[in-house]
Amino acid sequence: MPPIDEYALKPQQIESGLKTIKQRQRNLMLMSFVSISVLIVSAVALFIQQDLVYSFFGLSPTVQQLNIPVSAAELSNHLGQQTDYFVNFLSFIGWLFLKLVVSFIGAFFLVGFLKKFQFFRIRFQSFVLKFVGWILSFMALWSGLTYLQYNLKDDDQAAYQKLVHYEQNVQDSRLANELQDLDVAEPVKAYLYAQAALLHKPVDRATAIPYVQSLMNTERNHPVEFREYGFKPEQLWTMQNQLFDKTMTPMAQSVEKQVQQANVIEVIVRWILIAVIALTLVLSLLLYLLAQQFKSRIVRIEQGMGHP
Repeated sequence: MPPIDEYALKPQQIESGLKTIKQRQRNLMLMSFVSISVLIVSAVALFIQQDLVYSFFGLSPTVQQLNIPVSAAELSNHLGQQTDYFVNFLSFIGWLFLKLVVSFIGAFFLVGFLKKFQFFRIRFQSFVLKFVGWILSFMALWSGLTYLQYNLKDDDQAAYQKLVHYEQNVQDSRLANELQDLDVAEPVKAYLYAQAALLHKPVDRATAIPYVQSLMNTERNHPVEFREYGFKPEQLWTMQNQLFDKTMTPMAQSVEKQVQQANVIEVIVRWILIAVIALTLVLSLLLYLLAQQFKSRIVRIEQGMGHP
């Protein structure tokens, strides 16, 4: 009968197995972090998906930017061309994706860099403190990129924001001063003032409602002239629905088909995102629990080998 020692694992075999378990534990933790990242992105997307889908159709649930009609082209000549809702929203999504990726990955590098200093190396031996350090690094990188984003904001967009800004009365805005020097029809002024009131922070409904009602009366009484002003139907739809929760005039109703298509796609996207969130939540939890089990095995093996 062979001696029992022949069946005992050699230290080299144990070290090799331990190295394999550690590699698997690291892979599980990495997969868990990736799954959590997808979960976070999906959760953020769930809150903004309506704006994204609507912007694809040139729509917005609320007025987000000033639309200057062709009948007031002189006003926009010295302000530059403003991008539409979809382009603006793509820019927002691009920055959001960049901040998530850079902050998520950069936080690992920042924690690794800090571990080179003894003060942090000792404290990061605790998983909780290491996680707190990662969170703080993520927040620092996110804040830095957000500051960069707003400092690189397009000058034309800033010019439009200054144009519609006012404290108490829309007639005190730079927009009103500009319109005084231009030969612009009263319905066009009402169209611009209504948008300025809806862009005000907080929304100035008391100012916007009379101007929008004036636009609706003009469209009903002078439909041919109204079409010649060059108003954007999507913007009229947004203003009426933001203020009255319904579409009330023919030009605004002309985009109802787009709205219906957007609503169908929005529902589909919402359910897809909910499914992804549920799946990644379960997957993240399972991966994390498996990683913790591997970690416990590693600790037991190292204690059995007499490792510190």
